[in-house]
Amino acid sequence: MRQIIKILTAASVILLPGIMFAAETAELAAKTEVTVSGAEAMFAVNNTWMLVATILVFIMHLGFASLEAGLSRAKNTVNILFKNTSIISIGLLTYAVIGFNLMYPGDFIIGKFFGFAGFGISSPEGAAGLIEYADGAYTYWTDFIFQAMFAATAATIVSGAVAERIKLGSFLIFSTIYVALIYPWVGSWHWGGGWLNEMGFYDFAGSTLVHSVGGWAAVAGVMLLGPRIGKYVNGTVKPIMGHNMPLATIGVFLLWFGWFGFNPGSQLAAAGTDNAVALGHIAVTTNLAAAAGAVTAMLVAWIRYKRPTLSISLNGALAGLVAITAGTDAVDPMGAVAIGILAGLILPFAVEFFDKILKIDDPVGAISVHGVSGAFGTLAVGLFSTSEGLFYGHGAKLLGVQAIGVLAFFAWSFGLGLLLFFILKKSGVLRVSRVVEEEGLDIYEHGESAFN
Repeated sequence: MRQIIKILTAASVILLPGIMFAAETAELAAKTEVTVSGAEAMFAVNNTWMLVATILVFIMHLGFASLEAGLSRAKNTVNILFKNTSIISIGLLTYAVIGFNLMYPGDFIIGKFFGFAGFGISSPEGAAGLIEYADGAYTYWTDFIFQAMFAATAATIVSGAVAERIKLGSFLIFSTIYVALIYPWVGSWHWGGGWLNEMGFYDFAGSTLVHSVGGWAAVAGVMLLGPRIGKYVNGTVKPIMGHNMPLATIGVFLLWFGWFGFNPGSQLAAAGTDNAVALGHIAVTTNLAAAAGAVTAMLVAWIRYKRPTLSISLNGALAGLVAITAGTDAVDPMGAVAIGILAGLILPFAVEFFDKILKIDDPVGAISVHGVSGAFGTLAVGLFSTSEGLFYGHGAKLLGVQAIGVLAFFAWSFGLGLLLFFILKKSGVLRVSRVVEEEGLDIYEHGESAFN
């Protein structure tokens, strides 16, 4: 019996450490498996959310097409729809060939002003382009397609402002160059890690980087194109009404719907408590600003023009959306309401200023909605940001940086837009003839009509 006890004791001394080591190894393996599974689950959630947001931003291009067509005359509807179809197609291709690597050059950036990582798109091999890309938030391919949807928006904004008198070919040439070179180059100054980013400039989802970039180019285009025939007669302004307000309204609601991807999607992640809270916050501030913009513009129009004007109310909602886009994650809900109110207040007077004072004929109000509201919303971050805003006792440092950014983007976008349109005008290919404009671009440029 004593011998048996001694044998068991010796065996326990020998085997127990091994048993304990095996148990610890199994526990560690289980924990590792859970960790890996957790990382993969978060990666799947984040990547799926980014693709959903991409789909929502894509729908915005249908919104732009519907809004522009509705606010233009019936005889130019096919032309409007054709341009919007072409813009997203051209934008995807040019952004793949050159734009993405120009906007996000990585280490290939010179002086924080210009950089280029090479032609074409190519995902890093293996996990580097998948779960290890962007800290496990999404893949390289998802990053590209989400950003590509933003790229075409700048040219789409220009489309509405120059509608009903620009030649199709000249507009497509402008759009190709603008989306391929001008938008991504200036975008690299902030989102690509350039000099404005180093200064502390803040534009969360593109009030300036997307909307004002398009708005200021639109100013250049309209200036060189001139107004539509019959718009200004003997010093008076003659309204030229759109043909389909239901279509315009559908367009605005599609854009508003798409903004659920535009702003919350710019959080670039969905998994985890912090991201979940941020997404809800961004959705709230985005929609409160839109509602405040619509109501304020409606009231201003009702008081000033003695009637509630649908087109002003629709553009008021868009003005609130554009304005909140820069700081949607940085302001509280009441700050978002304030930004929406101010954007809705500014909008009708901006439309009047361009239309009556500068005699700049913008059929859809794109310059006021995107250029002016985008600039205001970017500046508003310096006022209403809860962490750095002037109204929250943090001084005017951020406001000054925002102003520098707004001016820099204006100079770049307006200046190069003016150069491009000037070259097209001097080449004699910018504007259609008087006969084509009077009878409609649909028949002469496309050989078909939107309404049979």
